[in-house]
Amino acid sequence: MIGSPMMATARLTAYLLLTLILMPVQAIALLLKLPIRLTLPRIYHTWCRWLFGLHIELRGKMARDRPVLFVCNHSSYLDIMVLGSLLKASFVAKAEVADYPLFGWLAKLQRTVFVDRRRSQAGEHASEIQRRLAHRDNLIIFPEGTSSDGNRVLPFKSALLGVAQIRIKNRKGVERGVVVQPVSITPAKLDGMPLGRSLRHLYAWYGDMDMAGHMWTAATLGKLTIVVEFHEPFEVKPGESRKEIAEHCWDAVARGVSSVITGHGETKVLHHSAPDDDDDPHEADEHEQPEHEAAA
Repeated sequence: MIGSPMMATARLTAYLLLTLILMPVQAIALLLKLPIRLTLPRIYHTWCRWLFGLHIELRGKMARDRPVLFVCNHSSYLDIMVLGSLLKASFVAKAEVADYPLFGWLAKLQRTVFVDRRRSQAGEHASEIQRRLAHRDNLIIFPEGTSSDGNRVLPFKSALLGVAQIRIKNRKGVERGVVVQPVSITPAKLDGMPLGRSLRHLYAWYGDMDMAGHMWTAATLGKLTIVVEFHEPFEVKPGESRKEIAEHCWDAVARGVSSVITGHGETKVLHHSAPDDDDDPHEADEHEQPEHEAAA
């Protein structure tokens, strides 16, 4: 169903109330280091997902190791609700998100790692990501560096994936590589009917789209089915380059998205190459759309 203002009003009102109620609870939990601080974000995103009528079709299996670096494609702020409801993990987001009204506060409350696009700050933020991984925190990263239209997967920027090259110790004190799991997210159906290329913008938020307007439209929809596929996880080997990691992840994610859009299993995909290792992890090409990497 498309275009129900009454439904949108009810959903957005409930979303705002839920957010305002749980934000101080999470803030207190973080301040006092209560165990619920790690599970409340997942509960919150599950309720948000339900409010917005987002139905998840799961494929594959989530890696059970800790820590895991989940590498995902990104087309909408709704990805945050979807992944946040499934994974006990924190997001990696661009530094500007921290200053967003409401969403910036939510990001901080979920212990998001903020990264600066400036090359001078890249090392510092990579160290913070590595520190979190060393402390066995699962992290979710969107290496496209921007949001897409949902019909394709943009090239993964390899520089930020260099954080996966560190060696960490497991519970037994044995040194090992970081476990990386590619994850593809594809809006697939609206009220049970295939969501074609011309309607995928109802989910995807990209370019110069107004967020408030897009959120209102999304709230008017009926049941939106999102296919989330967890691809085969892999442990980063000593000496494996960040470009190899990026290409491995991109190939799996792009094939997952393509298989949902085309309705086929293994299909040919394009643009599988990742940028050179010297590329800035967040510096979009001048022809790319403006960044819309949200975090919650």
